[in-house]
Amino acid sequence: MIELNNVSKTYANGVNALNNIDIFIEKGEFVYVVGPSGAGKSSFIKMIYREERPTEGSIQIHGTDLMTLKEKHVPFLRRKIGVVFQDFKLLPKLSVFENVAFALEVIEEPKDVIRRRVMEVLDIVKLKNKARFLPDELSGGEQQRVSIARAVVNNPRVVIADEPTGNLDPDTSWEIMEILENINRNGTTVLMATHNREIVNAIKKRVIAIEGGRVVRDEPKGDYGYER
Repeated sequence: MIELNNVSKTYANGVNALNNIDIFIEKGEFVYVVGPSGAGKSSFIKMIYREERPTEGSIQIHGTDLMTLKEKHVPFLRRKIGVVFQDFKLLPKLSVFENVAFALEVIEEPKDVIRRRVMEVLDIVKLKNKARFLPDELSGGEQQRVSIARAVVNNPRVVIADEPTGNLDPDTSWEIMEILENINRNGTTVLMATHNREIVNAIKKRVIAIEGGRVVRDEPKGDYGYER
């Protein structure tokens, strides 16, 4: 599903964010990406959905070569990838329903399809009864659930979660993880960057650890592995 070959990233200011990364992620895997701040996790995540491009190497997502992909085709790639951010990135003046529906309106789905699919995913994240609420009327956990609903409404092949529990209390974090696990059980590949030691150690999945821009561990059922 995701393949990185000899990927390096050097920014204009000379910072080497990633060095010779080789990673292969199969369809349906759930993978944690861990490591200290500044290790290169964010650069790695951003390259998967083509917000950043590598300086060297190649990246393929479900057979699509991101290095040769034309800019006009990037939006089509992103329709196959759902992204969940730490700070939610909801549109403040749109309702819960409208925030989730926006992803389908962009691709001009029929209104009846939009309504049916949006209500389906809101049911999955247990927010069907708050479809008409605005984001600022929701708790942080509820806003993150809207973000997840928006990420999966297109039935993406991959969901990338960038610190999805970073701004949430422990109980709410476990609720978010339950939703992500359910999405994964339905066949979607999940790639999650996190600093949440408790979750990584309790919910055993593949762990890729990045330090100094390099992969230092890749374990099928790993631990977080860093001291507090």
